[in-house]
Amino acid sequence: MTAEEFCRRFGVERRGTDCVKWDALEARFGDPGLLPMWIADMEFKAPEQTVAALQARAAHGAFGYTFTPDSYYRAFIGWEKRRHGYEIKKEWLRFATGVVSALYWLVGGFTAPGDAVAVMTPVYYPFHSAVRDNGRRLVCSALVNTDGAYTVDFARLERDLAENAVKMLILCSPHNPVGRVWTEDELDRLLDICLKHRVLVVSDEIHQDLVTGENKHVPSAIVSGGKYAHNVITLNAPSKTFNLAGLLNSHVVIEDDGLRRKYDAETGKIDRRAGNIMGLAAGEAAYAYGEDWLDGLLATVRENDEYLRRRLKAEAPELIVSPLEGTYLAWLDLRAYLRPDEVADFIGKRCRLAVDYGEWFGARCEGFIRLNLATLPEHVRRAADSLSENLKAHGKSAG
Repeated sequence: MTAEEFCRRFGVERRGTDCVKWDALEARFGDPGLLPMWIADMEFKAPEQTVAALQARAAHGAFGYTFTPDSYYRAFIGWEKRRHGYEIKKEWLRFATGVVSALYWLVGGFTAPGDAVAVMTPVYYPFHSAVRDNGRRLVCSALVNTDGAYTVDFARLERDLAENAVKMLILCSPHNPVGRVWTEDELDRLLDICLKHRVLVVSDEIHQDLVTGENKHVPSAIVSGGKYAHNVITLNAPSKTFNLAGLLNSHVVIEDDGLRRKYDAETGKIDRRAGNIMGLAAGEAAYAYGEDWLDGLLATVRENDEYLRRRLKAEAPELIVSPLEGTYLAWLDLRAYLRPDEVADFIGKRCRLAVDYGEWFGARCEGFIRLNLATLPEHVRRAADSLSENLKAHGKSAG
């Protein structure tokens, strides 16, 4: 499906629908008139078969306790095998109300108060919260930024893990916000270091389907023929792929029997019945019928990314946009034009945009912003035009 057809068929107005992205702007940014380019969801309807599945379930009229049907397992397992070469067994699969919820459960259940949990920064800010809110010690191992291209500093990572006696690493793969799709060689080195130092890896792969560059997403559990599967817990969901976050349905994939028993024991202390009747209906239909829809989304993201880069290069050539290999999130380095203390006023008051600010993702990320490209091209054009025109007028930073 082309981007033009996709936007025509699935573009939707979300204002006035209790949408966090649009209708919570005043609460989050103090200004309801901004163009929201922040939180990672979309201005696109879900696949038509997904909507039909929800309508059919709603028409039945009864919404009592439910379980996950075999048809859901078949749809999800088939998707993983076709799209990612990961052959998941039904017994490995558990459910959560969201990947962030699962992170909280895993940090709380697999580490002890005061234990160190590592992340690679800059990284999705709920990773930080899941560690701190559980009373664990957050260890930030910084990625290396070379003109906007990010890589892992393996020597530093190993040193950070060893010196802090880290018990768990939360891996973001593909990486939000810097857009990396890690190669299998990179993952092999990282997972080997974690295994060597007995660090459990929780691999957040919620962006696994949103690959726009040449690198192919490789699930951590199948790296090097599954060498590290016994030390990996994988998280993913249909929510980011198909714009279903409000339906509270995500997956926890645990191959290792011992880790799975521990997970079941720990989540047994809370109500772990995460099967949302509507989320299951929607996810099953999306996995069974959503591939053409996803092709249209990715075409749209690529075109939006190309416009953003072209426009900024013309008017603000020293602004750095990190390569977008995966996710639908653009990571922009504004430091050539703005001091860190200027960014919020410039973006909000002059550009009239609501964005995710760099400092939310970790230390020393001031001067960066993250923009959501999974939206209608008109919004990206407006954001890119406003940024480029205002940066050109502002000129380079004197700081």
